[in-house]
Amino acid sequence: MQEFLKAVDERVLVCDGAMGTMLYAKGVFINKSFDALNITQPDLVARVHQEYVWAGADIIETNTFGANRIKLASFGVAERLQEINEQGARIARQAAGDRAYVAGAIGPLGIRIEPWGKTGVDEAREFFREQAQALVDGGVQLIVLETFRDLNEIGAAIEAVRSVSDLPIVAQMSTEEDGSTLDGTPPERFAPELARRGATLVGVNCAVGPAPMLDTIERIAEVTPARLSAQPNAGKPRDVEGRNIYLCSPEYMASYARRFVQHRVRIVGGCCGTTPEHIRQIKLAVGALGRGPATAWQAGVRGGIGAISISTGSAVAAPAVTAAPVPRQQKSRLAHALARGAFVVSVELVPPRGYRADEAIARARQLRISGVDLVTIPDSLRAGARVSALSLAVLIEQQAGVETLLHYSCRDRRLLGELRRVVAVAGRVRRQRVDHQPR
Repeated sequence: MQEFLKAVDERVLVCDGAMGTMLYAKGVFINKSFDALNITQPDLVARVHQEYVWAGADIIETNTFGANRIKLASFGVAERLQEINEQGARIARQAAGDRAYVAGAIGPLGIRIEPWGKTGVDEAREFFREQAQALVDGGVQLIVLETFRDLNEIGAAIEAVRSVSDLPIVAQMSTEEDGSTLDGTPPERFAPELARRGATLVGVNCAVGPAPMLDTIERIAEVTPARLSAQPNAGKPRDVEGRNIYLCSPEYMASYARRFVQHRVRIVGGCCGTTPEHIRQIKLAVGALGRGPATAWQAGVRGGIGAISISTGSAVAAPAVTAAPVPRQQKSRLAHALARGAFVVSVELVPPRGYRADEAIARARQLRISGVDLVTIPDSLRAGARVSALSLAVLIEQQAGVETLLHYSCRDRRLLGELRRVVAVAGRVRRQRVDHQPR
């Protein structure tokens, strides 16, 4: 695969969504260690990763958000920290293959450090170093520090990662709707500080939905030229008959993904409540924006944030832009599979009669889950009204997340064929009229 930093500079990468939400939906109760599932139920964890890869995620995070010594000790599995983190990395790598980057996920310790708590910064740094080393040993390609509320704690985490590896670091704080962290630190302060301490990308995740997070991203973009990341929740959870439900639709999340990208965000994904369907829609939205580099961000890096300016004077002719040809393996999943010589499985779906495509879309979704790479849709020019093959292909790609191969039949598309069809219809109409004449 392309080097991660080169990829993130050339195009916007889509990260995966929630892990805990997906595991809970698959029947894992919250009184269990989700991180320990890496060794007790690895197939379940792998299935979640695979669903995100199928949805089009460019980055998947390991199931190790709480796999530090402090949190694992509360479940009595602290002595298996190395194994849990290494196995988490291996599971994600196997699911990602060469289609996605694997990020080692590290969350806060779950205790307060000085000056807010009894734990010293040096102790916290050692806890983070231990987990980071295990993830690096497992073969992750970058580290994601996420859902931190304390600038001192995430600073210790950055230093710990840097002490064991020079891998890229995505450092993300969790904020309230006013943009400040849960400890009250505004983005104008924590964003430059994270970059100063060595974070490769600076951003926010969790806690809020996409709308308030966009406001925070706008403020961050004004004070630092660093690469940015954004992973909002699917809104704030609502209590619906005793259950916490996230109500932001995939389409709503995707609409904000486009706005994040316009503010120099290079990694966009989801946090609590987001599913593979959210990521699929975000991928489609980001893909529609094109694959070009973030010109404004690059200008800011070269000349400082002051280099990004807007002219209000007379119009200046824009320089010609020459688009580089897209490598074959990046054009589609099918092209990628063919380029590396992989075996491709395709299944044909005939457009249904009538105008409803729900059943065909559900069937395509099930085929995707079963591992089918491609759905072929014949152009059925036969008697009886059917769903348009082109329309069905679009709906399947949008709603089922499966690539489609649309047939185009040249039969009866010539002028002579159309004339024959008109004559045949006219003949049927004439016979019906004769049959209904009173005798």
